[in-house]
Amino acid sequence: MTAVSPPSAVSSPLVDYRLLDRLPVAVAVVRGERLLHANAALATLFGVPAAELLALPVTEIIARFVPEERGWVEPIYETYSRGGKRPEQPIWVRIRRADGQARTVSVRHSPGLTPEDTVVLVQDAEGENSVRRLTEALAAAAAEMMRCRDEQAVMEKAVEAVHRQGFYVSILLLEGDIFRHGPMRQEDASVAAAERMYGMRIGDVRIPRDAMPHFRELLQRRKAAFHPDAFAIASRIHSPEVMENIRQLYPPETQGLDAPILVEGEPFGILSVQGTTITPGAAGTLELFAQLLGSALENVRHHQSMTMRLEEVSRLQDELVARERLTVLGEAAGVVAHEVRNPLGAVLNAVAVLRREAHLGPTGQAAVGMLEEEVIRLEDIVKDLLDVVRPLEPRPRPVQLGELVRRALGQLHGPPDAPTLRFVVDEAPDMPDLEGDETLLQLAVTHLVRNAVQASPTGGKVRMSVAPSERGVCLVVEDEGPGIPDVDPRRVFEPFFLTRANGRGLGLAIVRRVVLAHGGTVRAMARPEGGARFELQLPLEAGRISPV
Repeated sequence: MTAVSPPSAVSSPLVDYRLLDRLPVAVAVVRGERLLHANAALATLFGVPAAELLALPVTEIIARFVPEERGWVEPIYETYSRGGKRPEQPIWVRIRRADGQARTVSVRHSPGLTPEDTVVLVQDAEGENSVRRLTEALAAAAAEMMRCRDEQAVMEKAVEAVHRQGFYVSILLLEGDIFRHGPMRQEDASVAAAERMYGMRIGDVRIPRDAMPHFRELLQRRKAAFHPDAFAIASRIHSPEVMENIRQLYPPETQGLDAPILVEGEPFGILSVQGTTITPGAAGTLELFAQLLGSALENVRHHQSMTMRLEEVSRLQDELVARERLTVLGEAAGVVAHEVRNPLGAVLNAVAVLRREAHLGPTGQAAVGMLEEEVIRLEDIVKDLLDVVRPLEPRPRPVQLGELVRRALGQLHGPPDAPTLRFVVDEAPDMPDLEGDETLLQLAVTHLVRNAVQASPTGGKVRMSVAPSERGVCLVVEDEGPGIPDVDPRRVFEPFFLTRANGRGLGLAIVRRVVLAHGGTVRAMARPEGGARFELQLPLEAGRISPV
């Protein structure tokens, strides 16, 4: 339906009034006793052709379409039609359409292009109510979006909130020089048909940025654009075959709104909304919602950034505390090593002399053997203590992590029941070499395997796997022992932190120092089925190795 003006009223201002035709809100221009202009939205609101409205005197229009409130509406019209003052505030009127339906509208009056003209803007109150409901719903959704902690969740919540208000919606993401479809709520049949025609998921379709100049302009202007004909815009994106399918599934009067999404001042994408009830008020609300969506995405990035910074601060604090502990421990270890090793050497010499004594009986020989074992154990403790605190300066060379695991298993001299354990080694084929200090890495792997052996019960299984990872290579050691106590798993790597009555609390501390010296990571966790799991990640590049 198009607007019509009476031939007698054609003049230069009329051409300007025709610009009102594209407005989705109902507008009329009153001059004296007649309507000078009526747009299609007004004709639709009253339910009659625009030509019929233009053929009637204004008083007859009031009598026909505002019968219940004619008594006070006509005096208002007569006042301003004779040059009097126009109402400054909106007036609320109950109209009766040609089909008998009653509607409440808001009527606003403003000057026209000539002193004798009055522009009458008629806003369907139902439309205003829908804008209010839309605003309330999207405001509530925006509050929920601010609590999301990842970008995908924010966008999913946004499109669902818009879709619940009766609109179709898509988010087009800008990635470099291309657009791609993000979360959307469209007709399932339309999406399925498009995917069949493109031969891929709709989210995998890439649209060059240069192929969408209207979107490029939208992001440059940073202002939303309302499209009375949504199909005209869609045809710039999709092929003719896809457009044919879209035209069959969506109402012909579908309108559209595209609003830019900006994150930290940079273009992020487009919020694209389609529907048959996108009024100017709704368009403004949706544009504001796109801004809130950008703010929610910023909030996610800030939260993630703060989380990373807090983790980094926590890591640096832990390293500082660990270094201070090692400094104190190193001083004590030096004193212990100096004061203990000399007496231990003297005791071992005495043991060697006693073993040569022929008059020692079985009891004496057993006592000498026990003495020798305890002295060797003390020497091992001193050696481990020095390994924990001495500076590590890795000397990298190509190393096979799987070979270090097999060598560690061959060196085991654990508890008497160690041979009853079952060992499983899963090594991925074609494992790459890593650049590392073979001696230090062997020390770390041996301590890790020995820890699993000592924690395992008789007949238990120790499983080791060696495989490539995103960070380089990964060694996983799992046991079926008592697991990790109810403490922060990071504490098991602290010197003298004991989980067994017969442990020293130094082996895992050595493992951590060696791994950190190679630029890797190691972490411990409890297995759901019981026991402990240790994951050791090492980089392949020697350039990441640094003294610790």
